[in-house]
Amino acid sequence: MGLCCGMIGLPNVGKTTVFNALVGGGALAANYPFATVDPNIGIAPVPDPRLVKLTEIFKSKKTTPSTLEVRDIAGLVEGASKGEGLGNQFLGHIREVDALLHVVRCFQGTDVVHVSGKVDPLRDIATIETELMLADLETLDRRKQRVEKKVRSGDKKAAMELEFLGRLMERLAKGEWLGNLSYTADERAILTECQLLAAKPVLFVANVTEGTGSDEALVAKVREFADQRGARVVTICGQLEAELASLPESERADFLKEMGLAESGLVRLTREAYTLLHLITFFTAGEQESRAWPILRGTKAPQAAGKIHSDMERGFIRAEVYHYDDLLACGSEAKVKEKGLFRLEGKDYVMKEGDIVFFRFNV
Repeated sequence: MGLCCGMIGLPNVGKTTVFNALVGGGALAANYPFATVDPNIGIAPVPDPRLVKLTEIFKSKKTTPSTLEVRDIAGLVEGASKGEGLGNQFLGHIREVDALLHVVRCFQGTDVVHVSGKVDPLRDIATIETELMLADLETLDRRKQRVEKKVRSGDKKAAMELEFLGRLMERLAKGEWLGNLSYTADERAILTECQLLAAKPVLFVANVTEGTGSDEALVAKVREFADQRGARVVTICGQLEAELASLPESERADFLKEMGLAESGLVRLTREAYTLLHLITFFTAGEQESRAWPILRGTKAPQAAGKIHSDMERGFIRAEVYHYDDLLACGSEAKVKEKGLFRLEGKDYVMKEGDIVFFRFNV
């Protein structure tokens, strides 16, 4: 799909540790700034218990989860918008992603040095966001100068854009994040062209110490800030998740049970990242393979078929659809059909979360 999340944050907040746990990568995690210069890129499998159940029901020979591209972007520092700490290069990496996973340090500890000397998550968030907003103001100012020339020549569409750019700059100057606001289709197109950093959706990832509870006061501050913003927070222990990721698959459930956890923090993180990117999951299932497919919410059946193969979209005839919940309740595909829960849908059908689909096509 080309959709990806970028991990951002100050140096030494645990970004690369969380990244490695998430994608099973071997990126360098070091106790000094700028250990990551070029972004590490990995593919994170998205755990889904529904897929496990489908494999059991259909006795599938192969199970393929959906995935999410994640980029570990080097830590930003104060002055990044002016080029400090290789800032211009890192800001360019951030422009390329669709959503931001902002890793915030909420663990104390003295073995990992904080770049500001003291752990303060709200100050850290403000430092990062200020740099992104300052960079955006420069971007908008350059565009505004070009648009003003068009306005002077009588371009009415340019006049609308100029007014919109002015509103954006005013909001940024006040320190307002742009990613949680509503826009018209025309305004959204301008935002896309500008590649504004502060217009990207954000999920805050609070990195805490394993099982002590001593970081809860700091996490609470992040949650309060996110609530005011209309954003969401995932609490995760990067070190614990890295340890879990290093274990064989067969041992992970026992490890989580020993730690008193129902699921890993990474499961919650990928789930929230999907929500952030407006993704839903549909399934194909059978004896050969059960597979999860990510699509944008609102995708119609032919385009969903195209996710599997372009020929299926080009020669789309119909979609044979039923829902995962109905399969679980009935116990088999045959029972689903007996109860009249099996549907034939055409080109205008909008796919729903949890649909199980077989596409008919002819090319």
